[in-house]
Amino acid sequence: MPVDNGHRWKVLGVGVAANASFSSVVGGLPATAIYMRATYQLDTTQLGLVLGVLGLGIAISEIPWGLLTDRWGDRPVLLTGLLSSGIALALLAVLALYTPTLALLAIGLFIVGLLGSSVNGASGRAIMAWFKEGERGLAMSIRQTAVPGGYALGALILPYLAHTYGFVQVFGASALFCLVASFFAWLWLYEPDFDGATAKKSGATPGSSPLKDSRVWRIVLAIGLLCAPQFAILTYAAVFFHDFSHVDITLVSATLAVIQIGAIVSRIWSGRWTDKHKNRRSYLKACAWLSALTFLLLGATVSIASTYGISQTPLASTLIIAVMVIAGISVSAWHGVAYTELATLAGASRAGTALAMGNTCVFVVLFATPIAASALMTHFSWGTVWLAAAFCALLTVPLFPRVDKAARGMRLFARVSHPAPETRCQPLP
Repeated sequence: MPVDNGHRWKVLGVGVAANASFSSVVGGLPATAIYMRATYQLDTTQLGLVLGVLGLGIAISEIPWGLLTDRWGDRPVLLTGLLSSGIALALLAVLALYTPTLALLAIGLFIVGLLGSSVNGASGRAIMAWFKEGERGLAMSIRQTAVPGGYALGALILPYLAHTYGFVQVFGASALFCLVASFFAWLWLYEPDFDGATAKKSGATPGSSPLKDSRVWRIVLAIGLLCAPQFAILTYAAVFFHDFSHVDITLVSATLAVIQIGAIVSRIWSGRWTDKHKNRRSYLKACAWLSALTFLLLGATVSIASTYGISQTPLASTLIIAVMVIAGISVSAWHGVAYTELATLAGASRAGTALAMGNTCVFVVLFATPIAASALMTHFSWGTVWLAAAFCALLTVPLFPRVDKAARGMRLFARVSHPAPETRCQPLP
């Protein structure tokens, strides 16, 4: 099929729609945690398990979906995943009529994770092909805004549906999101051929596998660990504010939505900024440091409020919300840049596998985080939960690749040797 440069924005739009539709499920269901706990009569440990198995299903299936994407292409994988996950969610809506047991609910969400994970790697490969090196950071960051965008959509809509109508409507609306996204994927998604020139420009060694690249694995592990603080907020913010500060659920939903909107803005800005300054690696390290510091502040604030018994006062609640918003945005701003660096290291023709590796680690963490947070909260305190999140962020600092000094020197030499037109010396009149 002939390449139409204008079509690349439709391809990007499909990637955004697909990721947003599934992310609204991943991000929206935890926001319904209070209603889910009451409707299905779950204790805290069972609630953590139910919220975690969705991530486990995604983690198990990410790399197989990524390998299939590199072999078959984005279009068949994305269509298969969106349609099948939409059907699975529709079946969960039918089961909700009868208030299924814990086992049925957990199995259903696990299957949704297995099928829906296809959207995470698919479309990223096409974006790497359609957009040039100087544009990929922005394009991939726009694609990654679909994740907080979907989380915000789910956090606003699904709790309202759960409270007003019930989980039949929650799962039914989620199924509809996926089916609508599959229609646009069928309409617009295709990718240009990957030839030797494309692979060469992307920096890949023909035939090399990201699974054997230690540089790729370092970024994969860093991405997963840095998602732990983000998932701690995503999965337990509603329960935390309800139990710790007695904050109204409407304010909790608004807080989560603000965090995700801030994540969208920061991801787009960071993608464009790092494209312009060629500083993805130093930016990733700075985000890791900032995330560690902000979650340390959140943990300290919560611990002090708990120690002095002021957690339910308006001042303490406002302060905790403000700190959580700052921490939540800072730990969400780096995704597009990290995935761009990951796909660039692997090369365009292997980007599906590389992105799947990153997402596998991310969703292993999504499975583990609710369980770990529940244990820390039960045996210690909420302050310990947020301090543990800060420690996870700190661990990622040495994992992100160091700035290549040789490459940085070459860029500096290029700027000195070939200054921008507006900075060159002009002859005297």
